[in-house]
Amino acid sequence: MDFIHVNDMEFYGYHGVFPEETKLGQRFRMTVSLAVDLKIAGETDDLKHTVHYGEVYEACKAIVEGEPKKLVEAVAEEVTARLLTQFPLVKGVRVQLIKPDPPIPGHYKSVAIELTRGEFA
Repeated sequence: MDFIHVNDMEFYGYHGVFPEETKLGQRFRMTVSLAVDLKIAGETDDLKHTVHYGEVYEACKAIVEGEPKKLVEAVAEEVTARLLTQFPLVKGVRVQLIKPDPPIPGHYKSVAIELTRGEFA
């Protein structure tokens, strides 16, 4: 299987369980990996045999900057479902969603979740 990676996209959203998260919002970073057979695209140099990165970005942005959710797990689940539905060539999706500045005490770089759906072999 071949992969397309869209790395470190940055968005501003209002997801979280704490009131300040849904009122003030915060930054989110997301990396998506798409399992796609890229052989024909490589041989033909034709966009119709691959996935348009800009459309992937816009799909992710619409969700992360869209309707607030309590859990980043729910945000990432919606992203995986959308990408698998919107792009028929995609056989599997891995999403890493990072909250660089969650409102919890302690010293750490960030918190993140990662989901994998579909075929990733």
